[in-house]
Amino acid sequence: MEKPWLAHYPPEIPHTLDYPKKTLSDYLRETTEQFGGHEAIDFLGKTMTFRELYEQALTFAHYLRTIGLKKGDRVAIMLPNCPQAVISYYGTLMAGGIVVQTNPLYTEYELEYQLNDSGASVLVTMDILYPKAEGLKGRTPVKHWIVTRMQDYLPTVKKWLYPLVQRKQNMPIVRIKENETVHMFRTIVSRKETAPIEVDIDPVEDVALLQYTGGTTGHPKAAMLTHRNLIANTLMCAHWVYKCEKGKETVLGVLPFFHVYGMTTVMNLSVMMASKMVLLPRFDVKQTLKTIERTRPTMFPGAPTMYIALLNHPDLPKYDLSSINVCISGSAPLPVEVQEQFERATGGKLIEGYGLTEASPVTHSNFLWDGERVKGSIGVPWPDTEAKIVLLETGEEGKPGEIGEIVVRGPQVMKGYWNRPEETEQVLRDGWLYTGDIGYMDERGYFYIVDRKKDVIIAGGYNIYPREVEEALYEHPKVQEAAVIGVPDPYRGETVKAFVVLKPGETCSEEELDAFMRQRLAAYKVPRIYEFRSELPKTAVGKILRRVLVEEEKKKLDKSAELPVK
Repeated sequence: MEKPWLAHYPPEIPHTLDYPKKTLSDYLRETTEQFGGHEAIDFLGKTMTFRELYEQALTFAHYLRTIGLKKGDRVAIMLPNCPQAVISYYGTLMAGGIVVQTNPLYTEYELEYQLNDSGASVLVTMDILYPKAEGLKGRTPVKHWIVTRMQDYLPTVKKWLYPLVQRKQNMPIVRIKENETVHMFRTIVSRKETAPIEVDIDPVEDVALLQYTGGTTGHPKAAMLTHRNLIANTLMCAHWVYKCEKGKETVLGVLPFFHVYGMTTVMNLSVMMASKMVLLPRFDVKQTLKTIERTRPTMFPGAPTMYIALLNHPDLPKYDLSSINVCISGSAPLPVEVQEQFERATGGKLIEGYGLTEASPVTHSNFLWDGERVKGSIGVPWPDTEAKIVLLETGEEGKPGEIGEIVVRGPQVMKGYWNRPEETEQVLRDGWLYTGDIGYMDERGYFYIVDRKKDVIIAGGYNIYPREVEEALYEHPKVQEAAVIGVPDPYRGETVKAFVVLKPGETCSEEELDAFMRQRLAAYKVPRIYEFRSELPKTAVGKILRRVLVEEEKKKLDKSAELPVK
């Protein structure tokens, strides 16, 4: 197929790359051999060198083998961004295990599903999250719980003050009792194992990560990402940011590592490039501004809502953001005005990228430096990545300007969905990944998104799947029918709106539904708006027409925009 976008590549970016036969943990070992004394992590002021990171990951790997972990066994990691998350991730891979990234915001209901679906035998989590995991004992395949504490890796003064912070914020103080199935993280890494672990891993075929994304059944499904998938996407990213120097960059790690975007563009890229990761356990605007000024990061991968929040903070002029040279925005469309404002505030470059979990995740982006940036475009495919438009009506390849489904092919595309051959066949055809996003390519090879074939809602950078929210609503005893859509939100991009039909004779308030949903779903998935109706639009065979609801909301917005300002 023709690849017109290659004509726009600057000479510093190769069209095709070499992919050595290595595992992800090999890169940590090689970086340690070359840059062992360099700082690998800064966590709220506490630093760790690459040598310390490697040694603790290796010790963690030995312990996993001691408690019975075999090649291909799954280890669920339910942690915010912290040193323990990086140690657990690479330690699991060293031991031959498969990482299952688990969102710490999950409810027991969501966690139980993921642990059962993945078959994880080990769960790594925080002490304050442990009660949620402990409540599932006997209901999942987990046999071992590894528990850490936030203060384990804090600077000395902050470690002393942490109990005061817990009391001030009404955080639970959880006492953990070690036994044959419950293990403390600090006890594990204090063993200081040094012998290498030999595990026969095929980087091309062997899965490194199960990354969960939405499913047509309403339940999330896991993309099987191999070592080669993840290495390929990280290498592509390293070549795309070709002006960044190995061993000299500092990366702000506020994107969560349990999201594949943060995992690739912050954690794996930092290990590959020997960059220092500055980790923040959650995004707080004031703390982020202070951290940027203190640590002087040169790279800041993020989501549009993060850049918007920083730009709108009243104290922004008090902080020096001039160290930031490179920002790649993902997870949601990047408004042009946000891009321009943030570049003025930092003096660096902010570009929009595109991807999806099934592609590890990045497939397209605009150029940072020498290539042309096109406003409104997601850019061009990355090295070794092919992309085309498939017409919905005929299934044939579209010509420039024709609208259809974006499909991609490349070494970063997943092996398939975990235990879901039918859903795998729906999206992987002849090596091509059907993204479900509708767009077009111009004559120069730049791609544009115009709509989403999938009904995914992207709120604050999080993917929210309407079917999952609807199924939780249907569990309420008073709900007869429900439909969920995304509606525009000036801050989050989109927010969740639920349309509800109650059973005859029942009454229910928004507050009651909200309390119910917060027990079932992570907070970011819970509807912000409820509308009660007597019926929902349906097809002749009874299928709810979600698209009609979307169009109704659009008309309301258009009508309100036409109203004269008084």
